[in-house]
Amino acid sequence: MKTLTLLRHAKSSWDDPVARDFDRPLNAKGRRAAAMIGQHLKALDMTFDHILASPAIRVMETLDEVSGGYGRKLEPVWDKTLYLASAASLLDRVHALSDDCDHVLMVGHNPGLEDLVLDLTLDGALRERVEDKYPTATVAQMTLLIDRWADARAHSATLVAFVRPRDLDPTLGPDAP
Repeated sequence: MKTLTLLRHAKSSWDDPVARDFDRPLNAKGRRAAAMIGQHLKALDMTFDHILASPAIRVMETLDEVSGGYGRKLEPVWDKTLYLASAASLLDRVHALSDDCDHVLMVGHNPGLEDLVLDLTLDGALRERVEDKYPTATVAQMTLLIDRWADARAHSATLVAFVRPRDLDPTLGPDAP
């Protein structure tokens, strides 16, 4: 069995006058949300054999904050192909993962992450929550009854967790300051 955990970067700042979207940093709420998600991952005792992440500034800063809450450094492989990647491109990266890795964390952007969850998972209540919205700093975890990542296919995964920052702290919801 393989486990794929997807983390969308935390809320970024549109107030920062950076020249490129790639360079947008997190805002204060995003930093708080990422740290809270890190604490949640630690509480669930989640560990990862491999971490693959977009090198966008907001993803790097998200992982820094998640690491703080998690209590240990997360060491991702930075992959430029994950920056704003489509679900099909993300699935290509999943297929290319080493079969020695059983639990992979992939950190990136929407709409690709949301679409990948919807493409891979079976129907259910958690999937309906993803269909509603996959907010920033949200974690989705899927299990796949496969031995090889190359065998990951549409509607073959079970969505076992979908945790939004606001589920952990209501002040991190969309209407909170």
